[in-house]
Amino acid sequence: MRRALAMALLLCAQAAWAMEPMSDSAMSAVRGRDGVSFDLSGFAMSGDARVSYTTPVGSSLYVEKFAASRSDSAQPFSDPYRLDVLAGPPGLANYINIAFPANATGEQRWQMAYDWGIGADGVVREQGSVVVKDLAFYGGGLQFTTPQVNDGIAFGAAVKMDIGQLSFQPRGRNDPTEAMVLSGIHIGAVDGGPWVLAHVASQPGVINALADESGPRLHIGIDWPDARYGSGQASAGSIVVDNISFVSPGQPTVDLGSSRIGSVQIQYLDIKFKQ
Repeated sequence: MRRALAMALLLCAQAAWAMEPMSDSAMSAVRGRDGVSFDLSGFAMSGDARVSYTTPVGSSLYVEKFAASRSDSAQPFSDPYRLDVLAGPPGLANYINIAFPANATGEQRWQMAYDWGIGADGVVREQGSVVVKDLAFYGGGLQFTTPQVNDGIAFGAAVKMDIGQLSFQPRGRNDPTEAMVLSGIHIGAVDGGPWVLAHVASQPGVINALADESGPRLHIGIDWPDARYGSGQASAGSIVVDNISFVSPGQPTVDLGSSRIGSVQIQYLDIKFKQ
């Protein structure tokens, strides 16, 4: 024991002798950046958890048995997520910024599924599953801070993504023989970059509780564009679906073709959940 302690003290002394004091000029040349980078290499999850929303009259909507997994690039941690705390514009609070991977090669793809159902008049009925295949994000991210007015959480969101297939399957996630299938979904900005749905300064979103004569209620909103911190114009997005079809056992496939929205904007959003 004494020999091990003596060896540890000797190593510490050698490390201290190897250190050299830095001058003020050398210290001023050091540049650092706060933040955390994290990769979801090999990520997979599944479980039996259920999330329910119940109305005042007793009817409910639930989702359960969420599963998700991600395929990875050939070089782990080459394109991670990044979390930073950044300075807001003058007069506004700092904000948390979560930047999604650029994913230029499209190798990072998500596979997801969940079941859902409804309950009313004492009867709970399963409605089937939602299955997402080959979901790829290409940049964008999330922002969080304190609201400029009132309480709650202010948020920003930007997205550019492709979905290989989104299917609604009434017979469950393992039975695609009957389904509404949307193939080749592409969402992004008109200019080719991420579509900014909300921004903590130029067009803030908010999640909070608002009270009226019936009591508090959940509120989700996106404010009007604010020219003080941006162009005063809402970001223009594009939504393209390569194919929409319905399949059913023993029946020919109903092919509705493609759908495209060349330019869409969110100027203002105000959702209040009823008591």
